[in-house]
Amino acid sequence: MTNFRLPLVTLLLAVGFFGSHVAGQRPSPVDFSTPANQPGAVRADTMHLTVLSSISATDATPGGRVSLAFDITPKKAMHVYAPGKHDYQVIGLKLDPQTWLQVQPTTYPPSEIYHFKELDEKVETYGKPFKLVQDVTILATPEARKALAASPTVKISGRLEYQACDDKVCYAPTRVPVSFSLNVKDLDRK
Repeated sequence: MTNFRLPLVTLLLAVGFFGSHVAGQRPSPVDFSTPANQPGAVRADTMHLTVLSSISATDATPGGRVSLAFDITPKKAMHVYAPGKHDYQVIGLKLDPQTWLQVQPTTYPPSEIYHFKELDEKVETYGKPFKLVQDVTILATPEARKALAASPTVKISGRLEYQACDDKVCYAPTRVPVSFSLNVKDLDRK
């Protein structure tokens, strides 16, 4: 009988690349806190990234636009995937749909090329601090105004989704919940 052993790195690569398809895998824990130096901003720490999220304004009117900003710092030796010519999960924001909200395309900064030597593969990634910006418009349609009339404060919620890798392992995809409160002031209301 042959004794078959895989080196630990090979096993970790297999688990990393295919682990996201394993049922019952637990997501990475997320630690949320509010940075003292930036009121209104929320900091989230995962084992892969530190994310500082903020909103450009807490008041808006129908037809107005606000920006959601995400200052992201990968942890040591980590990278996440940028838009490009590959099939890896690109870091991105998925907002929960609302009848009063129109989501614009996410603004991505320029990426860097990461060379994964074991596969001789070059892909677009972010391994240094970067910022994602998501602009949203508060709609002024009659049905949006009707939905907004029920409450002057609304919630924009969703999740930041990504898959992080280091030079040896690709980890299971992660979702970081995000939420912003917005006061909508209708100019027609007195």
